[in-house]
Amino acid sequence: MTFVLKNRVQVTTTTTGTGTLTLGAAVAGYQDFSGVGDGNQTYYTITNNTDWEVGIGTYTSSGTTLSRDTILASSNSGAAVNWAAGSKVVYIPYPAEGVAASNATADNSSIGTNGVAFDNFQKKLQNSVNAGVPFKNNNTAGIISTYSLVYTTGNAYNGGVLASNGDIHFVPNSANSGQKISSNDVVSTYSLVYTATSSAYYGGVLAPNGDIHFVPLSAPVGQKISASGVVSTYSLVYTTTFAYIGGVLAPNGDIHFVPYSARVGQKISAAGVVSTYSLVYTVTNAYHGGVLAPNGDIYFVPASANRGQKISSAGVVSTYSLVYTATAAYSGGVLAPNGDIYFVPNRANRGQKISISGVVSTYSLIYTNGSGAYWGGVLSPNGDIHFVIGFAGTIGQKVSYSGVVSTYSLVYTASGTHNGGVLNSNGDIHFVPYAAAVGQKISTCAAIPFPSDVCLSSYLNKY
Repeated sequence: MTFVLKNRVQVTTTTTGTGTLTLGAAVAGYQDFSGVGDGNQTYYTITNNTDWEVGIGTYTSSGTTLSRDTILASSNSGAAVNWAAGSKVVYIPYPAEGVAASNATADNSSIGTNGVAFDNFQKKLQNSVNAGVPFKNNNTAGIISTYSLVYTTGNAYNGGVLASNGDIHFVPNSANSGQKISSNDVVSTYSLVYTATSSAYYGGVLAPNGDIHFVPLSAPVGQKISASGVVSTYSLVYTTTFAYIGGVLAPNGDIHFVPYSARVGQKISAAGVVSTYSLVYTVTNAYHGGVLAPNGDIYFVPASANRGQKISSAGVVSTYSLVYTATAAYSGGVLAPNGDIYFVPNRANRGQKISISGVVSTYSLIYTNGSGAYWGGVLSPNGDIHFVIGFAGTIGQKVSYSGVVSTYSLVYTASGTHNGGVLNSNGDIHFVPYAAAVGQKISTCAAIPFPSDVCLSSYLNKY
């Protein structure tokens, strides 16, 4: 008997009771348990999106079964769940490259080449475990609190970026000063070189050298903060009103600005060279934020675009079909632990996601608002994706690691409250103040936070 781990294994089952599981067909985009090998053991998780169980089981090819040898944790107080009738999913929760292996990194050195970077990223995510359960939240549903800001004004900041020293920088929209929160929660301001009364920058990206680049919305110049805190501006090749919203760090170190109303793409190389490139599809208010996929592709998040658009790791721009489109549909996106990309619903009346294999699908939401519910989202240490309350939203909403959508109450709500969020390495999610008079954060699973290199990864560190 050998202990075996395999990537992207997920099947269905209709087994009832507390005994051996009879395994069904693989879920679309996944493989079955046959790769584990007859008579070998593996980790498993089974859930019906309400109850769950994590354990060690033995796979038997004859009859395609998985015994439940050791229960590591469960929703039944650690005992085997007595499954009722109905469909469940069973999957291997750890990456095959070995969770216990040392020196896993979350950098992007091999993104888009051989999958090592995302496997290591997953490994780092999965290392945030408790009693063998990935993303277990230590029975904390997330403590929501507010804190004082030094500077507030209407439409102040759009998005934020975690710096390599642990500071969270808010990206200035109408603010006439920069504002940041240190790793020990000290709020302070600093001078900017360029400011505007509205629509200066929208979103930011951490460059490989530690510089934070603000993404130009209507600003005529680029602006960045060096790793040592020096603020400076630089020339852009293309500028227009409402040009770009959000940006993504590509595998080769280029920072791509996401085209909102821009008619060309624009990027900054790792050496600081600014250049433009052709897009396949352009329209006013097209895309709102972007996400780096596990294969190195950059997906633009559709706002009012009627098709998706992406840039491959080789720099090839292409479009693809969406299931749902609408005016100002989505605002920002989040990469889930399983590699799926979730678009954050702004005015959309349903969720939309792209699987790791490229399949686009929609799912039901509990709360929607046609005036703009959420702006941006954040992955928390327990695997939940939190949507950040936006222009007209009043209720928090999240998607769990297993895909369950739920809502929760916030402490502070007001029109245009927040825009974007940032995960700190201590496990706190900070909502970026847009028109809010106070800061707001969710303390999620602080006892088992993500490692700092996960929080700084280009998979997470984006609008």
